[in-house]
Amino acid sequence: MKCVNRVKKVAAVHDISCMGRVSLTVVIPILSTMGFQVCPLPTAILSNHTQYPSFSFLDLTEEMPRIIEQWKKLDVQFDAIYTGYLGSPQQVHIVSRFIQEFRSDNNFVVIDPVLGDNGKLYANFNEEMVKEMQHFISKADVITPNMTELFYLLGLPYKDQLTDEELKGYLKQLSDKGPEIVIITSVPVADNPRETSVYAYNREGNRYWKITCPYLPAHYPGTGDTFTSVITGALLQGDSLPVALDRAAQFILQGIRSTFGYEYDNREGILLEKVLRNLDMPIQSNSYELI
Repeated sequence: MKCVNRVKKVAAVHDISCMGRVSLTVVIPILSTMGFQVCPLPTAILSNHTQYPSFSFLDLTEEMPRIIEQWKKLDVQFDAIYTGYLGSPQQVHIVSRFIQEFRSDNNFVVIDPVLGDNGKLYANFNEEMVKEMQHFISKADVITPNMTELFYLLGLPYKDQLTDEELKGYLKQLSDKGPEIVIITSVPVADNPRETSVYAYNREGNRYWKITCPYLPAHYPGTGDTFTSVITGALLQGDSLPVALDRAAQFILQGIRSTFGYEYDNREGILLEKVLRNLDMPIQSNSYELI
């Protein structure tokens, strides 16, 4: 009898930061712990992530098509394609072609449309990159913008306070651009700085979901990568959208709480190693609500 390797594969299009728990140094351990084989398509190699005062940077734009070509020769089949930080319009074009060539009826595409935070674009991005990302998300089944990216993707001025009805409208507008599932992270809770929310919409069933969890006053790079990685793994293992949201939100909270009490350089990210085993545990409580 022929033995078949049934471990699901995820193509992960991210950079490698050699210091700081972000991008592939987060994506690989999370998805591997959840039982999936991660096949990196690296976009760049950095000595450390860009929130440090200086860093080295090796651009892998020219190497990316060579990696993809070898995968085509090997006839690799992916169960999910998951993209994060893309450094240029050229990289967006390369990954767009990659998705087109490797998409099938048996896989799905997750795009974390990295553009900015706190109402502003990241320093190396401009309006050209915004337009590229607005088009790029049409290729996704799932997108996970933060509040800032939500408004850039819709071409609207930034607002930091929104009602549930406003958010539902924005979720629907983004879904109409292509993605079946839209998840907005880091949504402030009106009149309560001690909490933060995640909102989501699933076009299948036309349902809106919300999760609110405690907010700890500390910034750790890589939590967005961590959240979307858990979402990707949860959907890949068959979780429903609200359960995937719960799993990701609880894991982030566990990671921050495990890190918060240490005298520690926050730029290194959450102490992922202390909480990875929690990904094997069942959801401890359901905090999602239908809105």
